[in-house]
Amino acid sequence: MQQREPRSKLIQAMMDAFRLPDLRRRFLFTLFILIIFRFVAHIPLPGVDLAAMRELFERNQLLGMLDLFSGGAMRNFSVAAMGVYPYITASIIMQLLVPVIPQLQSLAQEGEAGRQRINQITHWLTVPLAALQGYAQLTLLRGQGVIASAELLPTVAMVLSLTAGTIFLVWLGELITERGIGNGVSIIIFGGIVAGLPEQIGRGFLVRENIGGLLAFVILGIATVAFIVIFTEGHRRIPIQYSRSIFRSGRMYRQSGSTHIPLRVNTAGMIPLIFAMSIMIFPSTIASYLARPAGEDPNWANKLVDIFSPNAALPLGLAYWVFYFLLVIAFAFFYTMVIFQQMNLAKTLQQQGGFVPGIRPGKATGDYLNQVINRITWGGALFLAIVAVMPFVAKEITNVQVLTISSTGLLIIIGVALDTMKQIEAQLLMRRYEGFLR
Repeated sequence: MQQREPRSKLIQAMMDAFRLPDLRRRFLFTLFILIIFRFVAHIPLPGVDLAAMRELFERNQLLGMLDLFSGGAMRNFSVAAMGVYPYITASIIMQLLVPVIPQLQSLAQEGEAGRQRINQITHWLTVPLAALQGYAQLTLLRGQGVIASAELLPTVAMVLSLTAGTIFLVWLGELITERGIGNGVSIIIFGGIVAGLPEQIGRGFLVRENIGGLLAFVILGIATVAFIVIFTEGHRRIPIQYSRSIFRSGRMYRQSGSTHIPLRVNTAGMIPLIFAMSIMIFPSTIASYLARPAGEDPNWANKLVDIFSPNAALPLGLAYWVFYFLLVIAFAFFYTMVIFQQMNLAKTLQQQGGFVPGIRPGKATGDYLNQVINRITWGGALFLAIVAVMPFVAKEITNVQVLTISSTGLLIIIGVALDTMKQIEAQLLMRRYEGFLR
């Protein structure tokens, strides 16, 4: 067999995948669904003042965060303005409720059938959450003068359209999961974020007076990407020994083996960033309704808006980012503990005849695993916190104001890219046998 010339792992995996007809169909199907998503994202709802909408996005961070998950659709206030954000909210709520409600705990322990039932409940929960969020957005935009009509029938029609747009995007994501490549909902978010990159790059080329700062910004961005990849893939391997006795044909056989449990350094993913950002922008969002207009004497609400603004002048701006840093660390530990307790690894190992060498099965194993996850979570929490404050660091170091490094956006892009590559490699591994790939 002819020796292949050395290529990067990524390029080689993509070339091998396109040689297989079924994987090629999956790629093309995923691309087709993403095209449909971008088409839907440009279908606007009537009665919206787009100029006032853009001005509002410059002042409101909450809308900016929601626009991230909608792939820019909210800035145009299309039928897909909410993106899949209500579904993500429903998924987070279900993850937090499973260890609390006994019925959901029982469903989670029923294997694949239980997971499908929980997934169905999550989809049902998405509908009222989407309707509530859609109405809240309409109320916010109407209060800012972006939407003029306040009649009942147009409001109901717009709420139904926004809810249907969210459910449609979730359905497209499910189609990608079933017939395409990777986690469909994540790829929908990924496609929306990537669609906004050309505009960011174009604005970067307009920076003529600060070429040195722009170069430093690019270097810092590349370093941030490398930093995210390292910690996203980082894990601690816990060695596991298996030993069980099997009675077969009148004889007792003893089987043994070894493997490991990979405990991820960043178990919580991007969820702590979302929680912390929601907490940070909530006071300023509420205070903005009570603040006095520009030109009048500021009241307490104006001061609260300034305190909880990431663009505030020092030292208020520094205080905002320090508090954000600490919140991300706190939520990283909280969410990691919630997820880890749901896994119940000690009980699973004991039921399967596995044990950690030198550690007794049962409670001792659970205490040991909790101790390990607590230690490595410090690394993951500090990693997330550093990535969270990277926009502030980049702006202070480079003095580039027209570009921003979105912490959540970078985590989503890199996480989805790595996960998709792993799924492609898994598909290739299942299909690879002698003489299949030529």
